[in-house]
Amino acid sequence: MHKVGFLLEEGFQVMALSTQAVFESANLTFGEKFYQVENYSMQGGDIRSSLGMVVQTRAVDEHSTADTWIVGGVNDPMAAPASQAKKRFLQNAAFHAKRMAAICSGAFYLAEAGLLANKTATTHWALAGDMQQRFSDIHIDANRIYVADGNIWTSAGMTAGLDLALAMVEQDLGSEVARSVAHKLVMSQKRSGGQSQHSERVDLSPKSSRIQNALEYARRNLKGSLTVDDLAAAVHLSPRQFSRVFRQETGHTPAKAVEGMRLEAARLLIEQSRQTLDVIAKETGFRDRRHMREVFIRGFGIPPQILRQGARLG
Repeated sequence: MHKVGFLLEEGFQVMALSTQAVFESANLTFGEKFYQVENYSMQGGDIRSSLGMVVQTRAVDEHSTADTWIVGGVNDPMAAPASQAKKRFLQNAAFHAKRMAAICSGAFYLAEAGLLANKTATTHWALAGDMQQRFSDIHIDANRIYVADGNIWTSAGMTAGLDLALAMVEQDLGSEVARSVAHKLVMSQKRSGGQSQHSERVDLSPKSSRIQNALEYARRNLKGSLTVDDLAAAVHLSPRQFSRVFRQETGHTPAKAVEGMRLEAARLLIEQSRQTLDVIAKETGFRDRRHMREVFIRGFGIPPQILRQGARLG
């Protein structure tokens, strides 16, 4: 029997509980109850999710044990930091448990307890920058679906918790059981690519209207060459001045920003349209289909064909 304890916080993200289906399916596939799953909270009793659903939990204390602890996240981890009691509990739990894990923003609680220091971890791509700024001793890999560094596991977004749980099943019960569980739950045993393929790629936030106008010009003219000279002329600056101001305000070169916009535009067309990859490459400013594939692999970790297959399966 392998006990899995889910540690929930008031306002927890309800999808954290979806990972329990992986362990339930593993029990059915394995033919006996290998996993025992139980919900906990610091205070015990009814815990309300961010959606309003109420879950009954047991209170943790110094005698609470589990082979694997999975910490659920909340919508805004900065607004709901871990209490001193929760930090102490996590530190003690990590000393005794086989594995400590966090789903999505739950990684912030592991970080606050010091359990991610000098380790590689991930979290939701939208929170990765905040985590890196707050915890400089953690190596944040914002493109990974999940990370297992020793006995500390972290996942990206909420659905990535399913990938993390399935990887745990594979570690505990083997690849064949994990493959069967994935088949029953209609999910990939090992998802292709990283979470960058799902993120809002270009987060430039320029300060001046001129750079904002340059970005708007680029978005309207992705089929064109969009050189530095083109962008600078569109906002009446010299190429040298434009490049300097653009990098100061966005932290990116114009070429990198344009590539990001092309990737995002191509991704949306691949997922939402029936246009061929050749047409999409032309419409979004890539030299050809081969060039688009090279940039996709560099930016997303997968070729556009795999992204299209995933969109059709969804």
